[in-house]
Amino acid sequence: MTGYLKLDHLDKTFSRGGQVTEVLKDINLEIEAGEFVSIIGHSGCGKSTLLNLIAGLTPVTYGAVLLENREVNAPGPDRAVVFQNHSLLPWLTVYENVKLAVDKVFAGRKSRAERHEWILQNLDLVQMGHAKDKRPSEVSGGMKQRVGIARALAMEPKILLLDEPFGALDALTRAHLQDSVMDIHARLKNTMIMITHDVDEAVLLSDRIVMMTNGPAATIGEVLAVPLARPRNRLELVSDARYVAAREAVLRFLYERHRFVEAA
Repeated sequence: MTGYLKLDHLDKTFSRGGQVTEVLKDINLEIEAGEFVSIIGHSGCGKSTLLNLIAGLTPVTYGAVLLENREVNAPGPDRAVVFQNHSLLPWLTVYENVKLAVDKVFAGRKSRAERHEWILQNLDLVQMGHAKDKRPSEVSGGMKQRVGIARALAMEPKILLLDEPFGALDALTRAHLQDSVMDIHARLKNTMIMITHDVDEAVLLSDRIVMMTNGPAATIGEVLAVPLARPRNRLELVSDARYVAAREAVLRFLYERHRFVEAA
């Protein structure tokens, strides 16, 4: 592996009132360009903290995040984040929310007409072109998340970071958005890293699943390759032996970790 993104001996500690909490310890991982990687683990294991380190939103205590062999130490448009909360500005339309990101990244590189077409193209990619003039209060939760994904993709990031993007959605909307993300990943061949609590979601979407040990001082316990060809059809996978085996491996890891915590 060439290591498009490298997490090199990452440690992260937080200090408050003289008390030091070690959240992540000795995280080592290489992710290839175009991979879809999910990070899964119990609450409190530092999954979102790890995503924030990759995004440059939180400083690394020790070690380094390297993207194309360049150290990441601040936020940048090459790493776009989609949070569970859509974070749309309520007084702006769908179009205007995406326009904010596009103008920020492409003001000196694309003309106004080119930026307009780029915004529409990305809204169409997530099937939200028809709602471009609506405000967030006028669209559903799933549609808000589609806009958040469009805004992130419109920045043309090298890596799309997804922090439990479907966690607040109902099951049917969640399934539709999972299918949309699979389609976008297939079409754009971009690198995606997703935090999730959902085992089925991780197996359905991922090339590899990174399983975290329990915190504090959480680290990577196992990395599971998901040997399923793309494109993937969720209905066909239900009875696929490889899908079942991958799902079982993740559940066993999480169950054993949870049992260990209860016993302790």
